[in-house]
Amino acid sequence: MFHLGLFTGCGVQSWKDMWSGEGATDWMSPQLYIDVARAVERAGFDCIILEDAHFVPGVFRGNTDFALKNGFHAPKMDLFVMTPFMLTATKHLGILPTLTTTFHPPYMAARTLATLDHLSGGRGGANLVMSHNDRTAQNFGLDGQADHDLRYDQGDEWVQLVTELWNSWDADALTVDRDNGVYVDPAKVHEIHFSGRFYRSRGPLNSLHPPQGRPVFSQAGGSGRGKDFAARNVDLVMTNVTGIDTMKAFRDDLVARLETFGRKPDSCKVMFNVAPVLGETQREAEEKRAAAVAAREANIESNLGWMSYYSGIDFGKFDLDAPMPQMHTNASRSTTQNLQAKSTGLTLREFASYPSGGAVELVGTPDAVAAQMGEVMDEVGGDGFLIQQPMFRRAISEITDGLAPALRRRGLIRDGYSYPHFRDNLLEF
Repeated sequence: MFHLGLFTGCGVQSWKDMWSGEGATDWMSPQLYIDVARAVERAGFDCIILEDAHFVPGVFRGNTDFALKNGFHAPKMDLFVMTPFMLTATKHLGILPTLTTTFHPPYMAARTLATLDHLSGGRGGANLVMSHNDRTAQNFGLDGQADHDLRYDQGDEWVQLVTELWNSWDADALTVDRDNGVYVDPAKVHEIHFSGRFYRSRGPLNSLHPPQGRPVFSQAGGSGRGKDFAARNVDLVMTNVTGIDTMKAFRDDLVARLETFGRKPDSCKVMFNVAPVLGETQREAEEKRAAAVAAREANIESNLGWMSYYSGIDFGKFDLDAPMPQMHTNASRSTTQNLQAKSTGLTLREFASYPSGGAVELVGTPDAVAAQMGEVMDEVGGDGFLIQQPMFRRAISEITDGLAPALRRRGLIRDGYSYPHFRDNLLEF
């Protein structure tokens, strides 16, 4: 069996699609997130990872016009307000809102994540990012981002501190001893006096020890420094690498790094990003894919905007019919390197029109796609797929009520949850 996750967000969702209904505005309502979380849990997914950012994109053509006119990564809702609705509407699903270690103070993060873990009975966590865009830094009072690797150094210390804050309470500190008048045993709550390169904290935390001990962390950094951070600190890694050989190499590399940091090879799962295109027949699925490619070719600006968003490079200033420019960035380094590798020998126009379906192309009926996913996992060796999909009800239903049952019939995904805690289910196989 392999694991499944959904990668989506709390922002504008497919508002131009003819089937979106109230999709132009229902992303602001908790009910959409509740309905999707319940459907995803019913389908047997491990988790939902919620993407986020703290800026309105403005790199492309040097202004925010493209982002605002197209609802591109703006506006967004606060994930830590929406996540509790999703957790309390479900019983087994893990929810991982994105959290920036660069701008979210460790004490506040430790308290928030401990609270989410308690209110969900042990299903809390966070998708950790180091924040890649200068506009984010400017929103928090800085001129620009710190160096790429320095942000990861800070992230390592951030994880260390929040972990020590959680451990400042013993798991059994809450006694509720009415006979002796003791609610919390003072001997089991400790000051930590943490003093590091980036942070200081006296402690203790004023929240109880989380049910999971430490809420689950995910992360997407694919640079060498990013993979070291993952191998040291996180439980789930998501990646955009493409092709069977590259997928296997990525996973093998991460396993080797885990062992370097004294962790077991199966203590961190790798989920490969995919975007299945499903139809009732193979022909219908292929026609949907062809329509998506045609739309992409007709609207190159959209992909240029996406490339600008992740790289921090304004692709609106380059000649479309010239070879792809060399890219150097302090932003999302692994994504930019991936763009550079995939675009070899292409013009910017050709690459901006190039269809992108994730780690592998998955196009067909639910049963055909399920079979292909099983074959890919057999070759790669694990651990699962992260399905990238806006919170668009019709598309979510195709996955949860079409693809997931086909996977389950083949014995490829879970049929129920064995444990109450998210981490235990994630590490079950």
